[in-house]
This record gives sequence, C-alpha cells and structure tokens, in this order.
Amino acid sequence: MGGANLDAAVKSSAAEQVLFSTLTTDSGKQVGVATLNIEKALNALNLNMVQMLTAKLTVWRDDDNIVAVVLDGAGEKAFCAGGDVRAIYQASVKTPGEVTDAATEFFKQEYELDYLLHSFGKPVVVWGDGIVMGGGLGLMIGASHRIVTERSRIAMPEVTIGLYPDVGGSYFLNRMPGKTGLFLGMTAYNMSGADAHYVGIGNHYLNGDDRAAFLDALVGVNWCDNQDDNHQALHSLLDMMQGKCATPLAASQLEQNQGLIDELMTGSLDEIVARVSALDEQIATAHPWLAKAVKTLLAGSPISLSLVHLQSGLGEELSLAECFKLELGLSVNCCAKADFAEGVRALLIDKDRNPQWRFANVAAIPEGYAQALLKSPWNDENHPLKAMG
Repeated sequence: MGGANLDAAVKSSAAEQVLFSTLTTDSGKQVGVATLNIEKALNALNLNMVQMLTAKLTVWRDDDNIVAVVLDGAGEKAFCAGGDVRAIYQASVKTPGEVTDAATEFFKQEYELDYLLHSFGKPVVVWGDGIVMGGGLGLMIGASHRIVTERSRIAMPEVTIGLYPDVGGSYFLNRMPGKTGLFLGMTAYNMSGADAHYVGIGNHYLNGDDRAAFLDALVGVNWCDNQDDNHQALHSLLDMMQGKCATPLAASQLEQNQGLIDELMTGSLDEIVARVSALDEQIATAHPWLAKAVKTLLAGSPISLSLVHLQSGLGEELSLAECFKLELGLSVNCCAKADFAEGVRALLIDKDRNPQWRFANVAAIPEGYAQALLKSPWNDENHPLKAMG
C-alpha cells in the first residue's frame, strides 16, 4: 500500500512539472499558457517535461480555437536554466564509450520539441525573464515572440560541462553579428536582456514586472483565424508595451564591444586561445565584463572549445533540420567519448568544480579527434530524426 501511495505521489508530482491553462479572449479565441513548474530546480527541463510540452503543443497547434501560445517559468528566478542531464550522466558512467539510449532519447525528444516550436505557425511567446540557459534557450529561440527583460540572464554554458551549444546552436549562433556566436559558445558569457536583444535571441523587451499586464493585454487582442494577422497584432501589442517600460532597454555590452570580440575570436583555435590567454590586467580592468568570460574559456573543456570552433565553421549552409540531425550525433558522441561525464560530475554531481578534462589544453588534442565526434552513429535510413524537415 505504501509503495502504491508513493507511486501515486511521484506521478502526481511529475504531472505538475508543467502547468497548462488557457486564457479566453474578448474575441472568443483562446491563448494556451504552459508554465515550467520546478522552481527549486530553476525549471530545468527533464524528459517528462519535454514529453508533456510536446503532447500539449501538438494539440494546441491543431486546435483552431487556440490562436497563440505563451511559455513561461514558475517563480521569478528563471524561465529555464537548461536541461536536467543527471539521467544521461548516470547512463554514460555505467557504459563508458557507448552511445546510450538515455542520451539518444533525451536529445532526440528535446530537439523534436525545439523544432516543433520553430515550425509552429501560430504565434509562440517565450517570457525570457531571469535565467535562460542551454535547453531553455532552445525553447526560447524557437518562439516567434521572444521577450527579454531587465532581469534576463541568458547563456550557453555547455563548455563548462564538456558539451557544446546544441539545441540549434549550430543554426542560430552562426547568424549573430560578427564573431559574437563563437564568443558566446566559447566563453559561456552571461548576456543581459540588452545583449540578447542585440544578437537576436530576444526580439521584444518588457520589464520583469510587466508579465501580469501582458497576459491581461492578450485577452483584448483582436485575434482572428489568420496566423499572419495574429503575429502582427502581437508584435504591435509588444511594441506598444515596450514604449511604456518603466526601465528602458539598456545599452548592450556586446554591441559596444563588437570590434574587440571580432578581434579576439579571429583565426584558428590555437590563435584564439593564445590571444585570450595573453590578455593583460589592463584590458581586464578596462573591460570587467570580459574577465569572467575569459576565465570560463580558459577553464572550459578543450574538446568543447574545439567543437565550438568547428561549429562556427558551418556557416549558414545547413538548414535548421540538418543542424538538429548533426547535433544529435555530436551530442551522444560527447556523452560517450568526450568530456561530458566528467564535466557534469564536477559541476553537478560532486560539485568540486575541478574537472579533469581528457586533454590539458587544445594543443594536446590529437589531430582529427574533434572532427571524429561529428561523425554520426547512424546513417540516413536509421537516423532517429530522419523524419525531421
């Protein structure tokens, strides 16, 4: 009996990890609202949450009465602080060197959810207040209306856990100004809302305290059956609200320092690391925003740095679906053969923050090692994402 009650409690808890509701509008249409609801874990995505979101979003996409969707996070600290990778870590440790079902299924379903958002058709809003990292950024970048606030703190910190900027990073990082995408991937730089707006992660800006007013305003929008008209109506609402923000959009450090970023991130990986390593105290003093980013790059996984650099060389040639297919193979290979397990151990499991990377530095990585990680474990016929795109 006790076991049955425990199972019921676990199921109940799992069912509440994403909360779904609808707003009935003055035009008679409805707006779906999905709230990530593990506040104590900063709403980090696990496989159950991915599956819940995919199922409900698919229903809402096909429901003619739902005209738009809003994704937000419980609490005031975070929209979503990334993916909950502990299950993948446990599987990777049990079978080192092997591509695991746990890694394949998590990344496959996460990328399918991201792609669903990118291709949703109807307006999708992400309320990107507070922390947005990794997998949370994958959700956000897929939305048509991406709201940042004065409290937004947005990053791709995968270099610190032996991974690389996935969730479509191969697509969206290469479309940012200059060398900004490479800089963000190699340094895990913590963007402000203004920074995220500059690089295109955010396309609207409101204040953190405007959330309730925004949801109220959605009720009064003149929604109709035409998706293009609904997109434009939502853009107009957000532009109007942005003009009334009590705290206006600040200046972006990334924009102000675009020239320096491009200079630092030009050339081969060895050249970039040498250039960053040689930054003297005077530059760090003149650019305090850069100090933590440089420290993170130099402490990050050398394999990850190599992968981010390779990723930046992909340019804009690959479609979004092709990027996700490439990333699925690369992600499971990182879990099996690279620094992922050690990075997660050091940061999230033992929390000693002292990872013992496979290679001491990028110069010690054997030639072709990182390129080999790009080789997919599957051919086109049996690729888990073969239906995508």
